[in-house]
Amino acid sequence: MGRLTRVYAALAVVAAAAAAAVVVARRRGKGTKWGKVREILTEIEKKCATPVARLRQVADAMAVEMHAGLASDGGSKLKMLLSYVDNLPTGDENGVFYALDLGGTNFRVLRVLLGGKEGRVTKQEYQEVSIPPHLMLGGSNELFDFIAAALARFVETEGDEFRIPEGRQRELGFTFSFPVKQLSLASGTLIKWTKGFCIEDTVGQDVVVELTKAMERQGLNMRVTALVNDTVGTLAGGRYEDNDVLVAVILGTGTNAAYVERANAIPKWHGLLSESGDMVINMEWGNFKSSLLPITEYDEALDFESLNPGEQIYEKLISGMYLGEIVRRILLRMAQESSLFGEVVPQKLEIPFILRTPHMSAMHHDSSPDLKIVANKLKDILGIHSTSLKTRRLVVNICDIVAKRGAQLAAAGIYGILKKLGRDTLSSPKQRTVVAMDGGLYEHYSIFSECLNNTLNDLLGEEVASTVVIKLANDGSGVGAALLAASHSQYLERCPES
Repeated sequence: MGRLTRVYAALAVVAAAAAAAVVVARRRGKGTKWGKVREILTEIEKKCATPVARLRQVADAMAVEMHAGLASDGGSKLKMLLSYVDNLPTGDENGVFYALDLGGTNFRVLRVLLGGKEGRVTKQEYQEVSIPPHLMLGGSNELFDFIAAALARFVETEGDEFRIPEGRQRELGFTFSFPVKQLSLASGTLIKWTKGFCIEDTVGQDVVVELTKAMERQGLNMRVTALVNDTVGTLAGGRYEDNDVLVAVILGTGTNAAYVERANAIPKWHGLLSESGDMVINMEWGNFKSSLLPITEYDEALDFESLNPGEQIYEKLISGMYLGEIVRRILLRMAQESSLFGEVVPQKLEIPFILRTPHMSAMHHDSSPDLKIVANKLKDILGIHSTSLKTRRLVVNICDIVAKRGAQLAAAGIYGILKKLGRDTLSSPKQRTVVAMDGGLYEHYSIFSECLNNTLNDLLGEEVASTVVIKLANDGSGVGAALLAASHSQYLERCPES
């Protein structure tokens, strides 16, 4: 072998060794990437774990906070607000009643014709109205005049079947989904605006008085009979359909619960006991907080960066506003620490709330063999192209952990209410307990709702679970408000049905 040949042979050996080293390095890099991903995933699974024993402790903590909130204002993270609703619909209600549902940038006006036990809701009509943006930041009179004018126009379209008897005033149930300090069934002062509204001269004012004055300016003879929170409306609508409804839960963008309490079990209530002996309590359960809640660093960061740090902790773990954002935060950390989606972290992945819960739900429910929906969502929403099947499976796994933690914690909350009511054990004779459920998260995210139902059954045990029913109750905040106007009508004592 000549000298030149030996040089070429040596170079070939060096090149082969270098190539082998590159392959090994790549393999090691790949191993490191998935090793780090697995490490983060294991940590999340551990911190989000909600075994039945822990869920029982969460339920106990919920029940303790309920007792404290009923004992005194400010005594608990749960506000346990008196709704002053002491009569829920029975099905005997007759006549025409109106509702106004103001909960955001749109409001709805509706009327229902109630025909007693036989006719039930004989007919209903509604109209949705958008609020011009400038009215959300203007003066109180301008906003309420706009609402009253829309209500007056709606009244003008009454058909013959909706005619009010001569000498009677139209009655309205007013669903007002903003923080209010309720003073009676038909009065409450605005604590603060949310959802993009900022009208300073309404804060501290009675919203029923503001609406009534605006209706008078329109020449509209209508009386606000009931001021209600949307969860209380859901309870009323649920009770109208089923006499065994005791609890209402909303699981949508936000979350809340209301239930029927015995008035003598409310130490902070100093008024006269109602004839029914009951009082509907608006829990404002989104603000529940306990050291027993499985909180991760992602939840802590989300809370810290939110508009209301330290508040609504339970809501931030279980509601539709936040689930997708928690998934985004987990994926972002994996992208940063393991190059999950390539060497450069996708820009869109760094945008808060870009991944919404409906996107998460679509990926979680993807049953295609190659998880095509997951691939499309990652590409369209987060700008992440060409993901491997292994990566897409990981994303589904993360959705599963976050959604099921939320569903199990929501089930623990319901179980806590049932414990407070003594409905967590078998009674003799057997009592049926119905939970009226509203909200898009529960209705449309089927893996979430199935997990919630199964977890509640596990907590209750087979025998007791057979007596507890979760029933979907749509549109409680609308029809429910009209039904509460009916069940608290000023004309009830004159009705032959009563």
